Amino acid sequence: MEELQMYHGSISKNRAEELLAMAGQDGSFLIRDSESVPDTYCICVLYDQCVFTYRLFQTAAGVKERLFRNVTNLIRTFQKQDQGIAMPLLYPVNIDPHHKSHYDKT
Repeated sequence: MEELQMYHGSISKNRAEELLAMAGQDGSFLIRDSESVPDTYCICVLYDQCVFTYRLFQTAAGVKERLFRNVTNLIRTFQKQDQGIAMPLLYPVNIDPHHKSHYDKT
C-alpha cells in the first residue's frame, strides 16, 4: 500500500476530510488506515461536499464479496460509473513527499 501516492497512512478521518475539502472536486479520493478496525484501510471520496468512506477488508465473512487481486485493480474498477459507490474515484489526492505531516493524526 505504501507505494501508492494516494495512501496517506495513519491520518485521522478529520484530516482526510480536510484534505479532500481542500481538493474541492467531486471524485477526489485518498486511502488511509482505518482508525477503528485494525489492519484495515479506508477509501475516502468527496461527493457533493460530503466525504464517503469505504472500508477495504482483506476478507469479509458474511458480506457479499467483491474480490480484487490488488488495490490498483480496485481503484481502476471504481474509476468507472455505477460501481456501487457515491462517486467514481477520479482525482487522487496524493501525499506531498516534501510535507510528511499528513501522517500525523490531528
